[in-house]
Amino acid sequence: MTVLVTGATGNVGRHVVRGLLAAGVGVRAMTRAPEKAALPAGVEVVRGDLADPASLDAALAGVDRAYLFPLPGTAEEFTARAAKARVRRIVVLSSVSAEYADGDYSGDHHTAVERAVEASGLEWTHVRPGEFMANVLNWWAPSIRAENVVRAPFGGTRSAPVHEADIADVALAALLEDGHVGKAYSFAGPQSLTKYEQVRDLGEVLGRAIRFQELAVEEARALWLGQGMPAEAVDWLLQDPVDVPVGPTAEQVTGRPARTFAQWVADHRADFQPSR
Repeated sequence: MTVLVTGATGNVGRHVVRGLLAAGVGVRAMTRAPEKAALPAGVEVVRGDLADPASLDAALAGVDRAYLFPLPGTAEEFTARAAKARVRRIVVLSSVSAEYADGDYSGDHHTAVERAVEASGLEWTHVRPGEFMANVLNWWAPSIRAENVVRAPFGGTRSAPVHEADIADVALAALLEDGHVGKAYSFAGPQSLTKYEQVRDLGEVLGRAIRFQELAVEEARALWLGQGMPAEAVDWLLQDPVDVPVGPTAEQVTGRPARTFAQWVADHRADFQPSR
C-alpha cells in the first residue's frame, strides 16, 4: 500500500509522514519544493501543488490512500483525479469549525473540501481538530524569542488547543485502520486554558520569565494586518470570544491520552530560543 501525503512539510503532514514510515507503509510526500522538503529517508518525495491540478496526476498514480490538506478551490479537481487514479480512501485535514459553517470564515473553507470528498464516491474520513497549539509558533514565538513577551487579545478566554502530533495520530488511524470510513472526528486538546495559563506554562517549561501583554481589539487588528494576515481572517479571529471547554480529544480515536500544552512546549523548545 502507498499513501500520498499532501501538505507533507506542514506541521501535521510531517507527523503523518513519520507515522506512516513507522508503520512500514509506502509514503509518497507531495510538496511544491522537493529540494527543500527535508523529509526522512525512505520517503518518496514528489513535486506537486494542490493549487495546480495538472501537477497532481503523477503524484496520484499508484496510490491507494491519500491524506488531503484543505484547499477548497481545487478540492473537486483533486477528488476527480484521485478517483480516476483509483485511489480508494481520502482522509481530510478539516476543522471543528466545519460543524458551524454558513458564513463562518473557517467553517466555509473546510466544509467546501469535505463536501467535495464526500461527493467523490471514495471512502472518506474527516479529521476536525480545534485550535492548533502550533499557532503559537506564528503568533507568539517571534516576540518570545526577541523580548520574552506575548501580545494578544482576550487573555482570560479559555481555549483547548490540540498538539499537531495528536491530529496526525487521528489521521493515521483513519488511513491505516478499518472502522473510520464515513466518520467526522471533532476533537481538541485535553486542557481548557486561558492565554495567561498558556504563557505560564511556556515560562515554566522554558525556564524563564515571559510576560503577557493584553491587547485591545483594535491593537490586535493593527498588529495582525501589519503582519500580512488577510482582513477576513482577522475579523474572524476577533469575533466575540467564547470559552472552549474540555470535550472529546484524540484519545477517542487513538486510545492514548492527548498531549498537554506543556508537552507541546517541551517538544518545541528550540523554537523559542532567544534571538541572537
